[in-house]
Amino acid sequence: MATPDNTDRLVTRPAFAHFLAARFAASLAFQMVSVAVGWQIYALTGSALDLGLIGLAQFGPMLALTLVVGHVADRYDRRKIVAICMAVEALAALVLAAVSLTGHANHQIVYVAIIAISAARAFESPTLPALIPAVVPRGLIPRATALSTSSNQVAQIAGPALGGVGYALGAGWVYAAAAACYVVGLWSMLSMKTEGAPARKEPTTWQTLFAGFTFIASRRILLGTLSLDLFAVLLGGATALLPVFAKDILQAGPWALGALRAAPAVGAAATALVLGRKSLGGNIGMTLFGALFLFGLATVVFGYSRSIPVSVAALVLLGAADSISVVVRSSLVQLNTPNDMLGRVSAINMLFIGTSNQLGEFRAGVMAEATGAVAAVVLGGFGTIAVAGLWMWWYPELRNLRSLDDVPHH
Repeated sequence: MATPDNTDRLVTRPAFAHFLAARFAASLAFQMVSVAVGWQIYALTGSALDLGLIGLAQFGPMLALTLVVGHVADRYDRRKIVAICMAVEALAALVLAAVSLTGHANHQIVYVAIIAISAARAFESPTLPALIPAVVPRGLIPRATALSTSSNQVAQIAGPALGGVGYALGAGWVYAAAAACYVVGLWSMLSMKTEGAPARKEPTTWQTLFAGFTFIASRRILLGTLSLDLFAVLLGGATALLPVFAKDILQAGPWALGALRAAPAVGAAATALVLGRKSLGGNIGMTLFGALFLFGLATVVFGYSRSIPVSVAALVLLGAADSISVVVRSSLVQLNTPNDMLGRVSAINMLFIGTSNQLGEFRAGVMAEATGAVAAVVLGGFGTIAVAGLWMWWYPELRNLRSLDDVPHH
């Protein structure tokens, strides 16, 4: 087991330091783009449905490419895959900057750029976590995962804040700054040296393409954890509607949108930092379910709130609860998946996350168009609580989980 000293030395390992820098820079850039895009689309169209379509534009490429990206991550140099993705994201951000600064931006161009960024992220998202076992010893993987999550969440604090405040200068400048962050991430990834044997190149067959699904299906705890997060966040997600809450319900400007977007990351980062120094113990399963109940309750409070401080506090709690789910899910995948399958399993994990986040945003946008933003968020929060209760009944082995390692076959 890792000692506190070992954990402290994690960030001084050159490969892990480069990994953290690359993930932080890419996440910071993506959050800045997300805030600018949300506000820009709402300013151009005034439609909650169009905000939901941003989530659909982000989810579509991930859904279409899941089988391909997992196989690619298990056959080729994962470091180079991530570097190529960051180069594509930088180019798309530059296009957004150019059309915005020259006054030629419209919602069609924005959607095309988001689709391009999302296609790159479809390859990048499962490949990045699959790099962790190549840059830290196995015994440090859970804490490395927590620190990686914390770095990502810190970026999600700074990114929305920078995007919201920077939007006052114009969306184009936000996109230009995001492109610069992507370039920093690209440099960090190219400078990183990995350890261990390269991925084994299996012949491409239907069996190898679907091997990740087969692997997860053979381990009920993995299946239960991934599906729990999928349905809980699919119903409870409210991110797409934050521009509506900031502008129309809380009667504030882009700065409030930045604060609302950053709030979940504040809670998540604080929680992940704690988990980076202290491993989860006791009944991990009940801790996971408790976090999901808290996530749903915080969503309901946010939906009913008419006060910026209360809304921010609810989103902080929501982010803290989500962070526990992220660390448990990611650690279970990395500790219980062979390296030569980690890319495919991580791709499915990211598909589940994308389904819950991006498709959840589309769900929120469609429902808000029909029932109003408040009802869409509140009903989603109660839905999350209901899902957590059902999964406690359907997956007793997950409810009684006490170790992140050695998940049994069913």
